[in-house]
Amino acid sequence: VQLVESGGRLVQSGGSLTLSCTASELTFSNYIMGWFRQAPGEERTFVAGIRGGGYVKEISDSVKGRFTISRDNTKNTVYLQMNSLKPEDTAVYYCAARYDSGTPITMTGKWLGYWGQGTQVTVSS
Repeated sequence: VQLVESGGRLVQSGGSLTLSCTASELTFSNYIMGWFRQAPGEERTFVAGIRGGGYVKEISDSVKGRFTISRDNTKNTVYLQMNSLKPEDTAVYYCAARYDSGTPITMTGKWLGYWGQGTQVTVSS
């Protein structure tokens, strides 16, 4: 299984960015997909998650109203649309896949599943 994130870059405060994560070697629709982030010196935290059908989502309070998660099961890809970016959004962003066994989306930074290598997002003030 491989998860590959892309889209991270330097952006000005107030700007927008869309991250993508494409998965291979798994039945994509059977997996909950999540986005996480880790700033230097801090623990990895949950940002957003979405169930296989794309209708059930969870968003961290810290980004609610600014970030949107979506997925395209025909492309094995999950997206994170980030608007109104702030300097405190600066972090390495990771995507992860967790098999959907029917339990609620875990809104912590610790998922047992597959992880990507991360993509850097830097928001300048």
